[in-house]
Amino acid sequence: MIFRALVTALAALAAGCATEPLQTAPVSRDRVILLPGSDGSTGAVDVRQGAQSAVLDTPYASAGAGSDGALTVGEADAAATRERFAGALSALPPAPVSYTVYFVFAQDELTEESRKAIAPVLDDVARRPAPEITVIGHADQTGAERINDALSQRRAERVKEMLVQRGISPERITAASRGAREPLVRATEGAAEARNRRVEISIR
Repeated sequence: MIFRALVTALAALAAGCATEPLQTAPVSRDRVILLPGSDGSTGAVDVRQGAQSAVLDTPYASAGAGSDGALTVGEADAAATRERFAGALSALPPAPVSYTVYFVFAQDELTEESRKAIAPVLDDVARRPAPEITVIGHADQTGAERINDALSQRRAERVKEMLVQRGISPERITAASRGAREPLVRATEGAAEARNRRVEISIR
């Protein structure tokens, strides 16, 4: 989500006695345009101008102060916006992304499906000039805490090793362990929930 900040105009008191007229600062001409992400989705932004406000939550929704200072809401032309801000947009780094891969029960081996799913992760990393990567290992709720902590650390280190083998500097990768303390799916104590045997990979 990319947008410019809208600056609120503030009234300034003129110097001198109270009988002199107030002088008002020029109305801001800043405009907020909410751009979609690479997948077409958007977040939302609350734009305020004085006592007025508007929530922008659709692609290319825009808001800014009109000639009278009132907040006006509309929709920017997508093609014109991309053309006007082409230089700035091309200079932006890729948006942060997250991936999750899953592991075989009680092992630090990826499941067959996740061995195939790791390829898009490596491709994404390769497109970034200076990626910062965090890999966090998790375990299900079977086994003792000590064992789960060690297992989830091995899982994180295994993914880090795969990234390093593809040419990523190890200094750019942080590997950490959460054991069974942050389950993706809440399960009964001791349950072998496959979706909790995972590594989360965050790239920015």
